[in-house]
Amino acid sequence: MEPGREVPHDDRPDDFVQSVGRAVRVLEVVGREPGLPVKAIARKCDLNISTSYHLVRTLAYEGYLVRLPNGTYVIGEAVARRFHDLLTSLERPPAAATVLRQLSDRVGLSSYLGLLQDERVTVVEVAEAAGSPYLEEFEVGLDVSAHATALGKALLLAMSPRERHRFLATHELRPFTSRTCTDPEQLETELGWVRADAPVSEHGEFRDGVSCTAALVPRRGSDEPAWAVVVAIAEEAVPERIAEEVVLAATDLGMH
Repeated sequence: MEPGREVPHDDRPDDFVQSVGRAVRVLEVVGREPGLPVKAIARKCDLNISTSYHLVRTLAYEGYLVRLPNGTYVIGEAVARRFHDLLTSLERPPAAATVLRQLSDRVGLSSYLGLLQDERVTVVEVAEAAGSPYLEEFEVGLDVSAHATALGKALLLAMSPRERHRFLATHELRPFTSRTCTDPEQLETELGWVRADAPVSEHGEFRDGVSCTAALVPRRGSDEPAWAVVVAIAEEAVPERIAEEVVLAATDLGMH
């Protein structure tokens, strides 16, 4: 590809602003590979050197990049501030922090609250505990796989069958482990047997040696977003007692 030539996108809007798209691409590249000089940024972004210098200097001036003494660039603190803005804007039930903390104290495992919005499963609250395996994707503000996690599967239950079928048909079902179900029809059949008020479990589908159980938070109205509570354990299965606690916590959230 020639430097400066844009990567084609089928769904690109007619009023797409190329300079903004290029700046975002620079941030993504530097975020993945911190410590790059401008020439390397230009090469990896398929931009000419002059354009790259203008973009990098502007982003550095605004605080989104930082120039190190050796002339290379890393992500600036303005990115962290924008991420903090995202976290504070995430919707969550008023009692989420309290209920999750109580759940984690009872079961000795980290607990998470996820939200289904705009066809994305996003972690919006976490209560940590020492007994759980670390799952780097399960951080507040990060998107979580819908098809391979108990959290995602529980939230898929909040969809109508037609919505769920369309979602599974239009999203990549990535194989995280050898146990991950990547067949939309098989996953649809699996979810079809689960009641909306029952716990949803997965065993080693997202991480080898890790099992998770989740439960939907009961909704008072169809216009409310869908939330689900989940815990993870480094065992072949989540004990029934813990699964029951997860359901109780989800029910408790639905009452607040």
